Amino acid sequence: MDLLAAIKERRSVRSFLHKDLPNGVLEEIIGCGILAPSAGNTQPWEFIIVRERQRKKALSEAALSQDFIEEAPVVIVVLADQARSARVYGRRGSELYSIQDTAAAIQNMLLTAHGLGLGACWVGAFDEGSVAEIVKAPRHAKPVAMIPIGYPSYPSTATPRRNISEVVHDEVYQT
Repeated sequence: MDLLAAIKERRSVRSFLHKDLPNGVLEEIIGCGILAPSAGNTQPWEFIIVRERQRKKALSEAALSQDFIEEAPVVIVVLADQARSARVYGRRGSELYSIQDTAAAIQNMLLTAHGLGLGACWVGAFDEGSVAEIVKAPRHAKPVAMIPIGYPSYPSTATPRRNISEVVHDEVYQT
């Protein structure tokens, strides 16, 4: 699948078949994640692969009881190593660049999963402290997202998008 098609066809998937993912597939997804750009090439991302049922259940509960998280064969918890970015860029690196960088890695992983015939969803609604505790994240590593991944149980459909004319402004912001 070419990149343009992957971008246009990718959808959030929240229902998965009960079929495990081979390690090689996860390595491919993570490998594409780490190819993302990052400020000063700091690469502040950390990825925690969660397969254990009780830990996925705890993550689901920390994410406002979004049950599909628990049902996915694998959940990747993405952390931003804020200290890594802060060493180069100070507060702006810690508070902004580390988040932007991990977001780029997440998008790469979502597109890769889709290109491999998998479904995934970017989950950002969760109790950060609970997720950090569940995955034993160090203090300097902020949970940014959870990505449940698996084989989709049904084809997903497109959701409406704003028209390009609604989001593009010439020179300055216009209402």
